[in-house]
Amino acid sequence: MADTILAYDLGTGGNKASLYDAEGRCLASVFVPYETEYPHAGWHEQRPVAWWNSVVRSTRRLLASEAADPEGVTCLAISGHSLGCVPLDAGGNVLREATPIWSDKRADVQAARFFERVDPTRWYRLTGNGFPPPHYTVFKIRWYRDNEPEMFRRVHAIVGTKDYINYRLTGRLATDYSYASGSGVYDLMAWDYADTLLEAAGLSRDILPAIVAPTEILGELTAEAAEALGLPRRVTVACGGVDNSCMALGARNIGEGRTYASLGSSSWIAVSSSRPLLDDDAKPYVFTHVIPGMFTSAVAIFSSGTSLKWVRDRLCANLVERARTEGRDPYDVMTELAATSPVGAKKLLFVPSLAGGSSLDASPNVRGAFLGLDLGHTQADVIRAALEGIALNLRLVLDVLRRLGDVGSEMVVVGGGSRSALWRRIFANALQIDIVKTNVGQEAASLGAAAVAAVACGLWNDFSRIETIHRLEDVAEPDANNVAVYRKLLPAFRQACLDQARLGDDLAALEP
Repeated sequence: MADTILAYDLGTGGNKASLYDAEGRCLASVFVPYETEYPHAGWHEQRPVAWWNSVVRSTRRLLASEAADPEGVTCLAISGHSLGCVPLDAGGNVLREATPIWSDKRADVQAARFFERVDPTRWYRLTGNGFPPPHYTVFKIRWYRDNEPEMFRRVHAIVGTKDYINYRLTGRLATDYSYASGSGVYDLMAWDYADTLLEAAGLSRDILPAIVAPTEILGELTAEAAEALGLPRRVTVACGGVDNSCMALGARNIGEGRTYASLGSSSWIAVSSSRPLLDDDAKPYVFTHVIPGMFTSAVAIFSSGTSLKWVRDRLCANLVERARTEGRDPYDVMTELAATSPVGAKKLLFVPSLAGGSSLDASPNVRGAFLGLDLGHTQADVIRAALEGIALNLRLVLDVLRRLGDVGSEMVVVGGGSRSALWRRIFANALQIDIVKTNVGQEAASLGAAAVAAVACGLWNDFSRIETIHRLEDVAEPDANNVAVYRKLLPAFRQACLDQARLGDDLAALEP
């Protein structure tokens, strides 16, 4: 089998290795998980060696499948979870067994001190970094320097998740524009690190990897990597991209105003455009796209699938048991019951902020709630309210993006939540936009990485081939009557989010 591509989706929960043919068809995939460690409040760490072991194991298992021929693999690329902070010494050795991942927020003191010197609004406008600042790499580096000085003195370079794996594969230290744009010291419009921000952070440019295009070939596999993976040494490695940008590419966001929603544990809506979409209040977070000259701007809610999972585990034990007995997915049983509840769930509202607030919210202390409960509400209403609450929360997200730029008339949905026909209809009516489901469901990031590799090694001339890979499976169009119901509920939902933010602040101020 000639000219196949390996794509890695190095995600928060594990690594998925996928094999694609030259036309962009996925032939097989294997997922190998790894753990996140939480040694202290606000610390979220993973072990780089676990990433590497997962890449090796998933590749070996993938190549053992009938669809695979190791000799046919031409190129590989990685989509990597963002804001990584792996310290390496001059020999390329990891100086910390476990390193902070994107969700780690230990560096609040370091961020606060930085903003004594740099105006936070100017910083956001320059970088597009709309997550709470402690999440960004520069502040984690400063945390290393302040709290682990002996280790920090040995640091030669700080690299991200996929860039560490690329180093293990090729021996070359580099990053790409999309991953660098989450460093906290990257100037979006200059497409380079900002010397003014590096100076304010007290860091040398040399500590960060050189920036190249996502499609630049970093080199061939080292002898050690080829042996570990079971691949020929001639396989080339493209630099790849950050997960947000690879997913945007895989979700068909390749033109101005293209929009997609990722419906997973957390959820976001992202728009691709030739300029970053910035707002000082809602703070969309922006990454440089893997497509030259473009950006992907997004606003997220931190708990969507995890909120629905909470409803499943805490309030639907009977349905979980029924699903087990019938050999079905519990979520299918839940949505089947939810479909019997009327649109609007009899005015029952659900604020899905069980994991706290994103930049969209009035406070990071916001917490979730069911509001408007009465004795007439049923289990079906509770489930439907949860589905609708997540959709209404994403409606607030889309309103921000619509205000800032051109948003198309349709939205591709990817991720686990895209499977539900009921939820797609709810989204269409709550968001007032056509919801498009294609054959690319949970494979968007992998497909994006595969496309980067295909362009890098010359199998594709450009990224337009993505269009032909997506096959339409369903379009949910807004229904005027149902749209009217959600339009009436939206002001109450918005007020509920504000009230929950205020209550969250009050609760946070209470003595433990």
